[in-house]
Amino acid sequence: MTKLPPSVSALSRRTLLAAGAAGLAAPSLARAQAGWPARPVTIIVPFAAGGTTDLLGRILADRLASRIGGSFIVENKAGAGGSLGVGSAARSTPDGYTLCMGTVSTHAINPSVYKKLPYDHVKDFAPLSLVASVPNLLMVNVNMPVRTVPELIALLKREPGKYNFASSGAGTSIHMAGELFKLETGTDIVHVPYRSSGQVTQDLLAGQVNMTFDNITVAWPHIQAGKIRALATATPERLPFAPDLPALSEFIPGFAATSWHGFFAPVAVPAEISARLSREVQAVMREPETVEKLKAVGVTAIGSTEAEFAAHIAAETARWKVVAEKARITIE
Repeated sequence: MTKLPPSVSALSRRTLLAAGAAGLAAPSLARAQAGWPARPVTIIVPFAAGGTTDLLGRILADRLASRIGGSFIVENKAGAGGSLGVGSAARSTPDGYTLCMGTVSTHAINPSVYKKLPYDHVKDFAPLSLVASVPNLLMVNVNMPVRTVPELIALLKREPGKYNFASSGAGTSIHMAGELFKLETGTDIVHVPYRSSGQVTQDLLAGQVNMTFDNITVAWPHIQAGKIRALATATPERLPFAPDLPALSEFIPGFAATSWHGFFAPVAVPAEISARLSREVQAVMREPETVEKLKAVGVTAIGSTEAEFAAHIAAETARWKVVAEKARITIE
């Protein structure tokens, strides 16, 4: 080893030695990146199996394995509104072998409603691509004496506090859609939180709850069967496959409460890997087979760039922060 001159301080010695070690390690790191993935890549889905986020995660796992090579596996880590799984991804080694799905809840709503999170949704993650969006629908039990949005608003104003709306949990996008509706219409509706959309659907069918906002993927079969009444979509415009269903924005200007799903990597993952994953996800979301498969369950494939996704997250975080503050939603 080269002998350092006496004038070099102990700190400088450590700095130079560290720099030398980094230089020696650089070729090995480059080789590791060039060989990625050399072992299975885990995609953490922060919700239970069977939901829309899980569906999208498994589609990406399958298609990325085909396009990139190697093995991509899904690991469901549900809990705390998605915070458990997302926090686990944030703390993982940033080597490209742990990735995660995220949603409007985990990366736009949770930062404003939870007093403490096990992750920073901006500083801890590299947003790779906005994968897809899913319409939320405003639905009521079939025995509710309303068939239109104006009739529902009038009923809620006549009898404030009498009716309730269910959600898949406090702080979820479904809950916040209901809170936004209350704010925009000046109505008083009691929130009833559940643990899953499946439970919400069961009790809406049974008449245990009066109304809800929920993903079209969960509710559409029941709506088509006439067992749940859809009043409107929470998207800015009407849905192409349901042109007779009005958009809430037709009655409440500017109303939008769409669920979205994205793909993330820990922030320090090598830029080459992040860039490649983003490109591949965009390509997957343009594949006709993927587009049609998602369209069949009411999901719109997107596939954005990293920069577009980052801008989307910033805008959504700001928008839902206003709703959380006005509705005074806080979760310990």
